[in-house]
Amino acid sequence: MDYKTAYQFLIDQGMALETQKNPDAFLMRLKQGQPPIPGQVTAILLALKIAYDTLKETSTFEKNFVLALHELAMESHQQFAAGRNRGVEWPPLLQEDLHRIALGVKSIFSGYWLVEK
Repeated sequence: MDYKTAYQFLIDQGMALETQKNPDAFLMRLKQGQPPIPGQVTAILLALKIAYDTLKETSTFEKNFVLALHELAMESHQQFAAGRNRGVEWPPLLQEDLHRIALGVKSIFSGYWLVEK
Protein backbone atom coordinates (compact mmCIF):
# COMPACT_ATOMS: atom_id res chain seq x y z
CA MET A 1 0.00 0.00 0.00
CA ASP A 2 1.39 3.40 -0.91
CA TYR A 3 0.65 6.68 0.86
CA LYS A 4 -2.00 7.84 -1.62
CA THR A 5 -3.91 4.56 -1.20
CA ALA A 6 -3.50 4.63 2.60
CA TYR A 7 -4.68 8.24 2.75
CA GLN A 8 -7.82 7.54 0.71
CA PHE A 9 -8.53 4.32 2.62
CA LEU A 10 -8.35 6.13 5.97
CA ILE A 11 -10.66 8.88 4.73
CA ASP A 12 -13.13 6.32 3.38
CA GLN A 13 -13.13 4.36 6.64
CA GLY A 14 -13.20 7.43 8.90
CA MET A 15 -15.79 9.49 7.04
CA ALA A 16 -18.28 6.68 6.46
CA LEU A 17 -20.82 7.93 8.99
CA GLU A 18 -20.91 11.35 7.33
CA THR A 19 -21.03 10.16 3.73
CA GLN A 20 -23.08 6.96 4.17
CA LYS A 21 -21.46 5.74 0.93
CA ASN A 22 -19.83 2.52 2.09
CA PRO A 23 -21.91 0.17 4.27
CA ASP A 24 -18.85 -2.04 4.81
CA ALA A 25 -16.68 0.81 6.10
CA PHE A 26 -15.29 0.19 9.57
CA LEU A 27 -17.41 2.77 11.42
CA MET A 28 -20.58 1.85 9.54
CA ARG A 29 -20.18 -1.80 10.55
CA LEU A 30 -19.64 -0.84 14.18
CA LYS A 31 -22.68 1.43 14.12
CA GLN A 32 -24.76 -1.46 12.75
CA GLY A 33 -23.50 -3.74 15.52
CA GLN A 34 -21.44 -5.80 13.09
CA PRO A 35 -17.81 -6.77 13.63
CA PRO A 36 -15.16 -5.53 11.23
CA ILE A 37 -14.60 -7.52 8.05
CA PRO A 38 -11.68 -9.94 8.54
CA GLY A 39 -8.47 -8.05 7.85
CA GLN A 40 -10.12 -4.63 8.07
CA VAL A 41 -8.41 -3.62 11.33
CA THR A 42 -5.08 -4.87 10.00
CA ALA A 43 -5.56 -2.76 6.85
CA ILE A 44 -6.41 0.30 8.97
CA LEU A 45 -3.33 -0.19 11.14
CA LEU A 46 -1.14 -0.64 8.04
CA ALA A 47 -2.60 2.52 6.48
CA LEU A 48 -1.98 4.42 9.73
CA LYS A 49 1.66 3.26 9.79
CA ILE A 50 2.17 4.29 6.17
CA ALA A 51 0.58 7.68 6.87
CA TYR A 52 2.77 8.06 9.95
CA ASP A 53 5.95 7.21 8.01
CA THR A 54 5.04 9.75 5.34
CA LEU A 55 3.82 12.53 7.64
CA LYS A 56 5.99 12.21 10.77
CA GLU A 57 7.89 15.40 9.92
CA THR A 58 4.77 17.30 8.85
CA SER A 59 3.38 20.02 11.08
CA THR A 60 0.20 20.81 9.11
CA PHE A 61 -2.49 18.41 7.99
CA GLU A 62 -5.46 18.59 5.67
CA LYS A 63 -8.68 19.21 7.59
CA ASN A 64 -10.60 16.37 5.92
CA PHE A 65 -7.83 13.90 6.81
CA VAL A 66 -7.71 15.10 10.41
CA LEU A 67 -11.46 14.67 10.74
CA ALA A 68 -11.31 11.14 9.32
CA LEU A 69 -8.53 10.19 11.74
CA HIS A 70 -10.39 11.74 14.66
CA GLU A 71 -13.52 9.81 13.76
CA LEU A 72 -11.57 6.55 13.52
CA ALA A 73 -10.03 7.13 16.93
CA MET A 74 -13.05 8.49 18.80
CA GLU A 75 -16.20 7.31 17.04
CA SER A 76 -15.02 3.71 16.95
CA HIS A 77 -14.87 3.66 20.77
CA GLN A 78 -18.30 5.31 20.99
CA GLN A 79 -19.87 2.82 18.59
CA PHE A 80 -18.22 -0.05 20.45
CA ALA A 81 -19.68 1.15 23.76
CA ALA A 82 -23.10 1.81 22.22
CA GLY A 83 -23.13 -1.68 20.73
CA ARG A 84 -22.11 -3.25 24.00
CA ASN A 85 -24.95 -1.35 25.74
CA ARG A 86 -27.36 -2.80 23.15
CA GLY A 87 -26.07 -6.30 23.88
CA VAL A 88 -23.78 -6.73 20.88
CA GLU A 89 -21.16 -9.39 21.48
CA TRP A 90 -18.05 -7.98 19.87
CA PRO A 91 -15.04 -10.09 18.89
CA PRO A 92 -12.79 -10.61 21.93
CA LEU A 93 -9.86 -8.50 20.68
CA LEU A 94 -11.84 -5.63 19.15
CA GLN A 95 -11.43 -3.31 22.14
CA GLU A 96 -7.64 -3.79 22.00
CA ASP A 97 -7.75 -3.16 18.24
CA LEU A 98 -9.61 0.11 18.81
CA HIS A 99 -6.91 1.12 21.28
CA ARG A 100 -4.21 0.37 18.68
CA ILE A 101 -6.09 2.44 16.09
CA ALA A 102 -6.29 5.37 18.53
CA LEU A 103 -2.55 5.07 19.22
CA GLY A 104 -1.85 5.00 15.48
CA VAL A 105 -3.81 8.21 15.02
CA LYS A 106 -2.03 9.81 17.97
CA SER A 107 1.29 8.70 16.48
CA ILE A 108 0.58 10.61 13.26
CA PHE A 109 -0.01 13.81 15.21
CA SER A 110 2.82 13.33 17.72
CA GLY A 111 5.54 12.27 15.29
CA TYR A 112 6.40 9.22 17.41
CA TRP A 113 5.14 5.71 16.67
CA LEU A 114 3.24 4.64 19.79
CA VAL A 115 1.58 1.39 18.70
CA GLU A 116 3.03 -1.70 20.33
CA LYS A 117 3.98 -4.54 18.08
